[in-house]
Amino acid sequence: MNEISKISVRQFTILVMFYTIGTTILVIPSTLAADAKQDAWIASIAGVGLGMLLVLLYNKIGMLFPDKTLVEYNEKLFGKWAGKIVSLPFVFFGFVGASTLLFYMGNFMVTQVMQETPIEFINILFASIVLLGLRLGLETMARSAEIFFPWFVALFSLLAAFVFPEIRMENMEPVLESGLKPIGEAAISVAGTASLPFIVLFMIFPSRVSNPDKARKAFLIATGIGGLFIVAITLLTILVLGTDLTERLVYPGYELARKINVGNFVERVESVMAGIWFMGIFYKTSFYLYACIAGLAQMIGIKDYRPLVWPFGMVWVVFSLVVYPDVVYMAEWDTNVFIPYAVFMGLLMPLFVWGVSLCKRKWSKKKSRMG
Repeated sequence: MNEISKISVRQFTILVMFYTIGTTILVIPSTLAADAKQDAWIASIAGVGLGMLLVLLYNKIGMLFPDKTLVEYNEKLFGKWAGKIVSLPFVFFGFVGASTLLFYMGNFMVTQVMQETPIEFINILFASIVLLGLRLGLETMARSAEIFFPWFVALFSLLAAFVFPEIRMENMEPVLESGLKPIGEAAISVAGTASLPFIVLFMIFPSRVSNPDKARKAFLIATGIGGLFIVAITLLTILVLGTDLTERLVYPGYELARKINVGNFVERVESVMAGIWFMGIFYKTSFYLYACIAGLAQMIGIKDYRPLVWPFGMVWVVFSLVVYPDVVYMAEWDTNVFIPYAVFMGLLMPLFVWGVSLCKRKWSKKKSRMG
């Protein structure tokens, strides 16, 4: 690839935080409340803990190929053609992830904000911004994240402060009423949505980060800090909206912002929540698509992925309009299909690569001793 510029550890940290928060901040309270009821906030803490354990595994795997992407390493490990076959599901995972997020974006806008605007227009507009970012390159996106992150923190803090008077502590009682099993199932949903998709970051981690040793520590810290935002929004949603309403709403985080009313002066600030979400979904969508296009470029031997961005982007937009036929299908797929799919791609595939690599190293050492 021509793009040999690297991002700093600080930029990588911010990108991981944005990627962790992504769509999770707006939709995960509903999923957690459906499983764990008023204990959703406990499930979110457990889910973040699982995510940090996953990052420890990813740090170990990343040490296998400090100067290569996962696609490049697969070809070194399995051979040229077998490596491409192993990388193909990884590239497709990035494409599916980017398409579903683009649908989420369009569906949110046409159901909550701009009901009379066609979803096609929303998808094309948002996709154009993402594709423009990809054309400008990884370093430019990282610098933009540095600019936007303080705004993200400020807006989130304002939201939490304004909604604080609406908190009802009785909404979280009784604690652990349903036992630990629902909490465990909900925690897997958090890890599946926020952490298992970290697999696409192997296109930039550790090879495109300036200091891989510090990046491993930063990866873990950023996952924890991003997780704090998830725990906070889940806790606020339960305390303000209650379990039943949180469970029924598709976007409970957005409804939470609608509750804000400070002296009949500060109200209808749900656009603040939407602004927070737009930042997270932009970076998460960008890195899904970056992994897909850059990975595909490496598989077919193109040095620079950028010429593929706009042609591939048109296919992406079309697929985003058909990936979910309707919202009911979306909810069913996200609950019953995506989590096992994410476990396969984000846990089993890396373990497979790690296992083959360890076996190959042991075989090489044994062969050298015999030789």
